[in-house]
Amino acid sequence: MYKYTFITVLLTFITFVTNAQNNDTLIFKGEKHFKAIKQLTFGGDNAEAYFSPDGKSIVFQRTSIKDGIQCDQIFYGKLPNKKNKKFEYKMVSTGKGRTTCSYFMPDGKHIIYASTHEVDTNCPPPPDKNLTKKYLWPIYPSFDIYITDLNGKITKKLTETPGYDAEAVVSPKGDKIIFTSMRNGDLDLYIMDTSGKDVRQITYNLGYDGGAWFSPDGSKIVWRASRPKTPDEIEEYKNFLNMGLVAPTKMEIFVANVDGTEVKQITNLGNANWAPNFDYTGNRIIFASNHEYKRGFPFNLYIMNIDGTGLRKLSRDNGFDAFPMFTRDGKKLIFSSNRNNGGTKDTNLFIADWVE
Repeated sequence: MYKYTFITVLLTFITFVTNAQNNDTLIFKGEKHFKAIKQLTFGGDNAEAYFSPDGKSIVFQRTSIKDGIQCDQIFYGKLPNKKNKKFEYKMVSTGKGRTTCSYFMPDGKHIIYASTHEVDTNCPPPPDKNLTKKYLWPIYPSFDIYITDLNGKITKKLTETPGYDAEAVVSPKGDKIIFTSMRNGDLDLYIMDTSGKDVRQITYNLGYDGGAWFSPDGSKIVWRASRPKTPDEIEEYKNFLNMGLVAPTKMEIFVANVDGTEVKQITNLGNANWAPNFDYTGNRIIFASNHEYKRGFPFNLYIMNIDGTGLRKLSRDNGFDAFPMFTRDGKKLIFSSNRNNGGTKDTNLFIADWVE
């Protein structure tokens, strides 16, 4: 799963810091690239919001206990076209099991996402933190990837292989889907046609490979990966994987050609560097990281050149900023944040005009 479970295990700590500072705001000093920022959601845990091809709509995942949404479900909504208009959205997943990693298909009329609903209609249990003593992501083997229309009708199931299949993103060219799978016993990246056929493995090193994105021209990919090196690290990684878990606290950013060749690690920052995405030019990578903080939080947004040079800090929230995505024209940036949550654990969606 892309990712969002990591937020929930950190929110208790982040909320403590946010409460102590009591400085809720939409924009912080030093966030010079953000302008006319607008909060889209209010309450609950909202994340992984991604634009439609025309930039006029988004899909995202949401948990809201008070609204009866016990674990992540997928929602769709058209972005407000007037300043004071409220953002309206509707559920397009089944409302059963847990869902994650939604993205628009090329026609803008269908969505892909991963779901556990076929195996169990209940929310799968989270990792037992008392047992593991670490922040871990569950790798539910019941995740498969589906296509649905904007009314929530599933039109196709794309994966049938036993084990975890999730974290799917569609190429801007509209011809390929990249996703993470456990089908070979490790967490690796795979490419398939949008029909679900011609599946090819493109990463092979031991460690978690996930959260991959295509460049605007579809020729390159960026993703996050863990690379256990020492015997102890390798043993721990394999032991957790056997339990359906992965530790996300040590990840770096990698880029490669779309076929998996010419792999390059472009960060060596330490801690968790994740949720990477290309900017609208294809020449830079925007991502979330906690590398500046020994405690493991806050998480902020950063941008760098595709070779890892020119690192710049973009956001200044003292809690959590992540899941950034640009519109194709580069005029808008959407992301998730703890800002302006009144000292609660809420994570909301924000959209801003992008200023170079």
